[in-house]
Formats: sequence, C-alpha cells, structure tokens
Amino acid sequence: MKTVLKHIKGDRTIWALVAILAVFSFMPVYSASTNLVYVVGSGSTLGYLLKHMVLLIMGFGIIYGVHKIPYRYFSGGSVLMLPIVFVLLIFTMMQGTTIGGANASRWIRIPFVGIGFQTSTLAGLVLMVYVARYLAKKKEKTINFKESLLQLWLPVGAILMLILPANFSTTAIIFFMILVVTFIGGYPLKYLGIILGSGILLLTFFVLIAKAFPDAMPNRVETWQNRIARFSDPQDKDVYQVEKAKIAIATGGPIGLGPGKSVQKNFLPQSSSDFIFAIIIEEYGLVGGILTALIYFLLLFRIFVVIRKTVTIFGTLLVIGVGCPIIFQAIINMAVATNLFPVTGQTLPLISSGGTSIWMTCFALGMILSVSASKQETEEDILNDNPLDILHETI
Repeated sequence: MKTVLKHIKGDRTIWALVAILAVFSFMPVYSASTNLVYVVGSGSTLGYLLKHMVLLIMGFGIIYGVHKIPYRYFSGGSVLMLPIVFVLLIFTMMQGTTIGGANASRWIRIPFVGIGFQTSTLAGLVLMVYVARYLAKKKEKTINFKESLLQLWLPVGAILMLILPANFSTTAIIFFMILVVTFIGGYPLKYLGIILGSGILLLTFFVLIAKAFPDAMPNRVETWQNRIARFSDPQDKDVYQVEKAKIAIATGGPIGLGPGKSVQKNFLPQSSSDFIFAIIIEEYGLVGGILTALIYFLLLFRIFVVIRKTVTIFGTLLVIGVGCPIIFQAIINMAVATNLFPVTGQTLPLISSGGTSIWMTCFALGMILSVSASKQETEEDILNDNPLDILHETI
C-alpha cells in the first residue's frame, strides 16, 4: 500500500472520495441493469457490471496519468484542442448515432471499441480551461470588450451553438459555469450582462428557426417544451419516468428495501444512468440518498480547499471551471430524480453507467489533483507556454 501511495500526489481526500463513489457505484449499476437485460433484452447484468468496472478502471488510469502532468500544460493544450473539438462537434452533428432507437446526435461511436463518445462533454472541459487561460492572461490588464468578443466569446459561442441543437441542458450548464468563472476571474459585470442578454437572444432565435424549419432539427424544441410544461403541471400524469422515480423514492423509506431489491428498476427507463439516484434511495433508503449527496458536498469542500491553496490565478480558475460542474451535474441529477427539476439527461458523476461521462469526470479530477500536487508553479511559467512547444514536447 505504501508503494502505491507514494506514487499518488495531490489531495488524498479527493482520491478517497472518488474511490468511495466508484466502489459504491458497482451495486446500483449491477442492480439497475436488469432493466436493460430483461425489459430491453440487451446483454447480461454481469456484462454491464464488468463493462462499468472496466470503464472506472480506465477512468482511474486517466486520473493518475493526468495528475502527473504539470497543470501549466493544460493552458496551452486548451488552445490546441479548440479546433479539434470544433471539428469533432461538426462531425457529430453530421453522423450522430442512434442509441436505443432514439435520435442521439450528441454521440459518435469509437471504432473497434463499441463505446459511444459524447463530444459535448470534451468540448465543455476544453472551454473551461480555455476561459481560465484567457482570464489569467488578462489579470493585470484592462479587458477590452471588442477584443474579448473575438478572443474569448467567439470560440465559446461557436462551440456552444454546435452543442445546442442536440443537448440543451449541457449547453446551459457550460454557459452558466463560464459566466461564473468569468465573473470570479474579474471580467467586467456590465459586459457579462451584455453576453447574457446576447445568449438569451441567440437561444430565442434558435428556437424560432427550429420552429420554422422542423425537419432540420426534428423534435428537439418540442422535447424541451414538453419537459418544462410537464414539470410545471403537477396534474400531468404522462411523465412516466418521473412517476416511476417518485414511486421508487417513496418505496425506499428510511433504510430502503436492500441491495438489489429495487422493484421500479424493472419499469424505470434509464435506471442505470439518468435515474440511478432514485434506485439508490429505493434500495438504500433516505440514509443512502443523504450519504451519497454528502460525499459530493465533501468533494466540493475539498475542491475549495485546493482553490484556497493554489497560488496562481490560472490554477484557481482551472479548478473552479472543471471542478464545480461535477458537483453541479450531480445536484441536477439528484434534483431530477426527486422531481425538483425538469428531466435533463444528466448522469450522476462516477456512479451512473456510461463511458464518456466517467472519462471526462476523471480527466477533470486529474487536472484538479495536478493543481493540488503542484509546488512552485508561477503565473509566468504557465501563461508563457507556447502551445506549439507543448505539442512538440508531447510528441
């Protein structure tokens, strides 16, 4: 054990919390996968468990590899990744695959692996690092609004507009977190108001275009409207998955039915991903639900501990930008399962089944641990890195 621990750097508590979430996820995923096996008729419960375990092991490999990289390399790396992400998003829109018979133009299939990859999650991660880099470079300068439109908001807006048609909830989360990071990074509040207003106008324009040309983006706007309308109407009985989630939560009681004894997992769509929190409460009760939420809030607390100890602006904004969305996503997932928020399709980080979500969460955690493991990085070392030099060193 000591041999393993000496190779692990960074905040040990974050490592422990991530390991607890990962190990705990085995039972809910194994239990909830019966829906896919016996209702959908796909695979086996053991097969889904093994796949989830392999994805988590790969995820921990990502955390370990990324946390060994000095975080200054992420600054220039974000510049190199922006055009790659842009091309990937266009490719995804053109040939997005179909999953479970439903339109899923947010996914592409990784060749020879058979795993779907959600490019929007990678795009969000790259954007957060890019925004942190821009704000850190401007920390002692007066921000020129016109210049920032070209250098900051044009790349952000272009990528968000590519994500929006297939994934409104992810677009909204990324945009909100970018506003938070820019506010903390000292971007003038009056300019943020203009950006927020422009974002609302662009969204309205997109909705009008989608309404006028429904064949271009079938069912997307209608899906958003229906989810919001059903959420706001407590008498609407057509929300099948929400009703089943509420039944699961009500059945769980204080201590739950016991591991693997969920009944609603057989009826609840996406029981191993989007609504896994409802299955956790049904099987482990209110106690299990509270403990799960508590672990995420402990993770948030440790993220703020890392922020407090970080000596550079870029490191601080990087941790905020890639760390807070993990907790925000967890809160949204739990709020959806408990009918406190409209259905969004956001997974529960490190617990829900799924490849891309696990990998990108692990990549973000690796960057946070890289920052916490750093010793004497200076702002000049970080921001003076030439992206081409980083590419050369990587090769």
